[in-house]
Amino acid sequence: MEWIGVIRHGESTGNVAREAAESGGHDVIDIAERDADVPLSPEGERQGRALGRWFASMPREQWPDLVVASPYRRTITTAALALPGHPRALVDERLRDRELGVLDLLTTHGVANRHPDELVRKRRLGKFYYRPPGGESWADVLLRLRSLVRDLEGRRVLLFAHEITPFLLRYLLEGVPERDMLAYAHNSTVPNGSLTSWRRQDDGGWALEREFDTDHLVAHGAEPTETADATTRSA
Repeated sequence: MEWIGVIRHGESTGNVAREAAESGGHDVIDIAERDADVPLSPEGERQGRALGRWFASMPREQWPDLVVASPYRRTITTAALALPGHPRALVDERLRDRELGVLDLLTTHGVANRHPDELVRKRRLGKFYYRPPGGESWADVLLRLRSLVRDLEGRRVLLFAHEITPFLLRYLLEGVPERDMLAYAHNSTVPNGSLTSWRRQDDGGWALEREFDTDHLVAHGAEPTETADATTRSA
């Protein structure tokens, strides 16, 4: 690989529901579907179509020669809107969002109210290694992401994934220490439809090229949204 990028999916109905639940002080996020089936919101669809106009406007040599999407509906739809009919478009379950187990659908308030013992465990273990019952830690997600990156075969590879993915790729590709990566994630939100990318250096390492870039959305008629995922915030 010479270049690797990750686009966070467009805004989903789950993102909107989480924002409403958090701001309303509710314990539970009102989402009927399982996480894998949550669709894009109307704004998310506009972001996906803006991505499509952006790719259509650029020279083909700047296109990715391999596209890999998380198996979740919101990421597959975003990829399909951005690069319809791409000849090398794959879906890989290793790129899926973090699984929260017993904390699924709970807001920050809900976790504190219903599972205070888990907050104690999280503080003791640290966010990187804390695994909610039936769920995954950040380290678990990193293990499958590391496996996926090793298997990628392409000069320019573009991933369609989730908010957690750019943070973990900084750890994996750049060697950003755990503490620094988690502090950075705590103070940052990855905009929906944004691009983060890295370019291979002469020494074989990776250098950050773009970070949470949304200029393409604005240029092609969509507004960026900064709606956080429960997988990086609530648990």
